Amino acid sequence: MKETKYNLGLVLEGGAVRGIYTAGVLDVLMENGVQADMVIGTSAGCIHGCNYVSGQAGRSIRYYRKYRNDRHFMGFYSLLTTGEVVGRKFCYEDIPLYLDPFDEKAFEASPVDFYVTVTNLNTGRAEHILCENLRLDDKMNLLRGGASMPLCSHAVEYGGQLYLDGGVADSIPYQAAGDLGCQRRLVVLTQPAGYLKQPANMLPFQAMYRRYPRFVQAMADRARMYNAQVCQVEQAAKTGEAFLIRPSKALKVGRMEHDMDRINAQYELGRTDALAALPALRHWLEG
Repeated sequence: MKETKYNLGLVLEGGAVRGIYTAGVLDVLMENGVQADMVIGTSAGCIHGCNYVSGQAGRSIRYYRKYRNDRHFMGFYSLLTTGEVVGRKFCYEDIPLYLDPFDEKAFEASPVDFYVTVTNLNTGRAEHILCENLRLDDKMNLLRGGASMPLCSHAVEYGGQLYLDGGVADSIPYQAAGDLGCQRRLVVLTQPAGYLKQPANMLPFQAMYRRYPRFVQAMADRARMYNAQVCQVEQAAKTGEAFLIRPSKALKVGRMEHDMDRINAQYELGRTDALAALPALRHWLEG
């Protein structure tokens, strides 16, 4: 039996722009004093989860509303001019340092441990790395690596290793949270009940990552892994081992969505679902 290190952990799925649902959930948790002592996320789950650690409710949706349609934020302009669909300088320097500052001091002073999930290109395996800071040219690189989508992002080098999107090897790091000593896990998914991930067309991945066969294999296994992880979380929620919040309905939100009406609707759905779940969540936490 693993030693309990954390009483409550937040396990956050990714999903690119769809992940703004998670921001809505986290804002409600912060506003209602639901205090976890660890956060572990994948891709967009980490992007929004770090604001929970720094205590900055509302920050994610605020900068989406301000900058989502800036051509430097995310999209084909950034891809064509930088080789990356997400603008590295704009999103990981300009916004957190100047335009809508991330509270680095609060993050570092927080008692909440923050783990970023990344996929190692050489091994094809997930790594869950504790980030005691998110400073530029330090652990911020891990955050960026964990959210760097294959095919449309450069691999991020950190500690002599190359990393990409953590969702390739561990889309829902529920088991990882348990392995890290988390007793209770509140899981936030970004797909509604009944969703099944379909296998990807592997030809582009085989061509681009031919030097990294283990990464290609992880990508080939991703749909099977994801669907199995969802079943694991659903079963844990039924037994009371975990608490699950997921979209109560499917909204049409693309991974690179630009329509702010759709993005706002996804965020508000996260808030609505979290508020509806709050009484049951409090009961579960007290049990």
